[in-house]
Amino acid sequence: MILHHIIQCLFLLLGIVTLWAALFDRDWFFTSKNAEPVVKRLGRKKSRWLYGIIGVLLMATAVYFYFQIRRLEI
Repeated sequence: MILHHIIQCLFLLLGIVTLWAALFDRDWFFTSKNAEPVVKRLGRKKSRWLYGIIGVLLMATAVYFYFQIRRLEI
């Protein structure tokens, strides 16, 4: 079960970083090699919205699986 908690923490951390980068328009995030095709296709503003939604979904996934695993442990 420790591995599950580590993966949940990674999802939560990645979600927080992604949402933070989208909210505060961090250049290091949107000029990275992996985000560049998305920014070119959608533009900076729509990319920020997309990555903000992805960040929230990652955090929601971490919380959802936390409660699912907790339910199985009881």
